[in-house]
Amino acid sequence: MRRSLALGAAILLAASACTVGSDTGSGTNGGGTKEISFLTFESPNLTPAYWDAAIKRVTDKHPEIKVKKLVAPSTDRTGYAKQLLTSGQFPDVAIAVDSAGFAESGALYAWTPEELKDFQFPDANPIKGGHHQLPANTQTIPPIYYNKKMFADAGITATPTTWAELVAAAEKVKAKGGKPFVIGGGKEGFPSAMILDGIVSVDLYGKTPDWLTQRRADKVKFADPDFQKAFGKFADLVAKGYIDKSQVSRSYDDTQAAFLKGEGAMYPMGNWFASAADSKPHDFEIGVFNFPSEDGKLVVPAYTGGGMIVNAKSANLDAARTFALAFQLDKTQLDTSVKADGLFPAIKGYTPPADAGAVFKAGYDLYQKAVEQKAVVNAFSWETADDGLLPGMKDKVYQAAQDVITGRKSVADACAFLDTEWAKAK
Repeated sequence: MRRSLALGAAILLAASACTVGSDTGSGTNGGGTKEISFLTFESPNLTPAYWDAAIKRVTDKHPEIKVKKLVAPSTDRTGYAKQLLTSGQFPDVAIAVDSAGFAESGALYAWTPEELKDFQFPDANPIKGGHHQLPANTQTIPPIYYNKKMFADAGITATPTTWAELVAAAEKVKAKGGKPFVIGGGKEGFPSAMILDGIVSVDLYGKTPDWLTQRRADKVKFADPDFQKAFGKFADLVAKGYIDKSQVSRSYDDTQAAFLKGEGAMYPMGNWFASAADSKPHDFEIGVFNFPSEDGKLVVPAYTGGGMIVNAKSANLDAARTFALAFQLDKTQLDTSVKADGLFPAIKGYTPPADAGAVFKAGYDLYQKAVEQKAVVNAFSWETADDGLLPGMKDKVYQAAQDVITGRKSVADACAFLDTEWAKAK
């Protein structure tokens, strides 16, 4: 997200106001205490209390470490981390920040095989042979959450497994006067592209799992027929009135709230929504189904990663590494992440708590079946590292989706735009 220097300075001041501690740099305090800064983010699910409790659990076990919490001002955590790096204030530890763009310049510590031995997918997200982000959890992006009452009222008796069935369900909801899909956008951007992400992942990656790797090698383009066909299915939902362009300006928080208020039948969103579905008030039952493929073949988009990165030039590198690993492997933290953010911890031997919510369990079961059937592919626009979008391209995908929804661009123009921006990013 582009910001003026003045706004960037204002944000840095705001972040400093949210830190835990008396200054903004890391160092060594009296008595041998090592101080590190930790960049987090807040969401409807991950509140300040969540982060404070998680940090305290680690520092209670490691009293030699003092943590100063920084809070990203928006969901564009990677963009904010870049601002901090440029200004010489890169944190010692950060979570859910893309490693691409940082690792290549030597800014990130590369985890050793021994440090990664407890993780289910230790080879996830490689950058030039190194692994710079702890592969802490898996997220399916996006399953489709649905309002069971609206489905029943529209005469929909089974969840869609094919694209034709999904379109038919949307038409039935619309015919009953309801909104088929709940989407958003706002400053976060990504809620407007969730359906596009699902189509590309299931249809294109389902046939060509390494498509984005090929894009990085310039063997394929966004303007190629296969990608345009996927984008065209998204545009068809818009043309049929199943996606409401007035929702594009709605924030992520308001988008989630709209679905929970019953303002639409289907909500394509990452599996983290399960936490809200299981804990926040609503007066209908919520179900979940896999994003449908063209022919009903099971293809489940997912991303494994999202964990800690560590500043390779940290003044207290050992403390930063110790904190990151202790945070990610703490059983209480893993259980809390399940309940607070619907995450699927990718830790060997881990099982979710018995009291996890019903919507979480339904989504987790869908994912486990996909793993068993080897039906998991990357989630388009959520990949990171060598098989992900080039730095800065995620926002361009969101923009392209919004431009098609609002009618500012045709599918062909949107795909050409992505190729042009790709060339600039490269």
